[in-house]
Amino acid sequence: MPDKDILAIIKEQLTDCSDAVYQSVNVYGHSCMLIYIPSIVDTLSLQEFISSPLKSEANSEPDWPRFMERLDHGSAFAIPYIKEFHPDRAVELIVSGNVILAIEGLPYVYYFEIAQYQKRAVSESQNELVVTGPQEAFIEDVQTNLSLLRHKIKHADLKTKLFTIGKYTKTDVYLVYIEGLCKPEILAEMEEKLKNLSVDGILGISYLAEHMRQGEFSPFPVYQYTERPDSVAASLMEGRIGMLQDGTPSALLTPVTFFSLLQSSEDYYQNFYAGTWIRLVRLFFSLISMILPALYVAITTFHSQIIPSNLLITIAAARENIPFSALTEALMMELTFEALREAGTRIPKPVGQTVSVIGGIVIGQAAVQAGIVSAPMVIVVSVTGIASYIIPHMELGLTFRLLRFILLILGGVMGLLGVFFAVFVIYGHLANLKSFGSPYLQPVAPLVLEDWKDTLFRVPFQSMKKRSTSFTNSRNKRRQKP
Repeated sequence: MPDKDILAIIKEQLTDCSDAVYQSVNVYGHSCMLIYIPSIVDTLSLQEFISSPLKSEANSEPDWPRFMERLDHGSAFAIPYIKEFHPDRAVELIVSGNVILAIEGLPYVYYFEIAQYQKRAVSESQNELVVTGPQEAFIEDVQTNLSLLRHKIKHADLKTKLFTIGKYTKTDVYLVYIEGLCKPEILAEMEEKLKNLSVDGILGISYLAEHMRQGEFSPFPVYQYTERPDSVAASLMEGRIGMLQDGTPSALLTPVTFFSLLQSSEDYYQNFYAGTWIRLVRLFFSLISMILPALYVAITTFHSQIIPSNLLITIAAARENIPFSALTEALMMELTFEALREAGTRIPKPVGQTVSVIGGIVIGQAAVQAGIVSAPMVIVVSVTGIASYIIPHMELGLTFRLLRFILLILGGVMGLLGVFFAVFVIYGHLANLKSFGSPYLQPVAPLVLEDWKDTLFRVPFQSMKKRSTSFTNSRNKRRQKP
């Protein structure tokens, strides 16, 4: 029998794991045992490179010393294998999809890395759609995601550091960056946070982002989520740092700025005129999605004198028989729109879009005809809802949706004074907010005119000779030769 101590510990820890397999093979009178879980190992590789050679060895002319010599020199099998002396680590390897070989009389085992989990094929992005440019997106397998990234950046300076996080999940997290471009202090801070992170497990990369914020309670995201390999590659070449997690089809990028969250990868696949125009439209409607309902309620309730007479008459006529105040009306419509949005997400895809669109039309029309809400309010809420979809990154869109209700209540209670006060507080918060040391509103606050070439505007690539000072190592700012 193999060494009783190490094998006994392995079997004890795998008690009630009915899917674990113990396969015994007698080699030259010595008992060998393969231990693995079939559902998470590559059974073809197991049969071809481990089981069959081991059985062939058992049927050949006895030469145990020679077999052990080849085993220690790494030439007994056609695939690599490693020694492991600690039983607890051996059990972790087994439940992670490795095959353990235990041999009689040895205080250690050998393990073969042939894990194979079920995974889907690489498909196009679902949340960051582009008309032009690459269509591939990350999947749940981190090794596939690393290969997609390596396909974009073929350079030895692309570094990957592995961290295993979670007491129970043992999740692989890779820190990816380009050496010489990212700021060393940001890299060191992220490494320190990952090393000191002690949790039961992380099932999504958003778990990781929230744990690493460590006391920051800003509603604005300090990480950027993306499922596009080209976005990660472009960000790494700007000096940013990425994180890839096994089991998650998204990557985290940091540091970020407010303006980087308003950019889309398609901005760079179109000519710079179209890219600049779309960015300006996106910024305008992003602000509209946050403040339009609050402005409408504040002006119609407290400052109707600033509305042109003809328009004021139209609004007053539409609201003549409405039994609710403008604030109550807006809150009802906004909450209904949020419910429709959430329902459209949860309803099965074949009917989800139809139900949400038809439901919105039917409810809005019926509410107007019943005299519960006014037609102008339906228009304002509809424009606001459409504008919220123009924000490329969902996390920033969620923040704007939350702040919209705060501004709406202040506008309905205090008028424009409340709206301006809230906007001032939000701007002050953003001006003080930092993402791993990078000012959130750079290059506006602090003002860095050099970085305006790729912020509100998108100048031609020939004019973007330097990287943004927000992210890049000061020793390597130039991306093009003079």
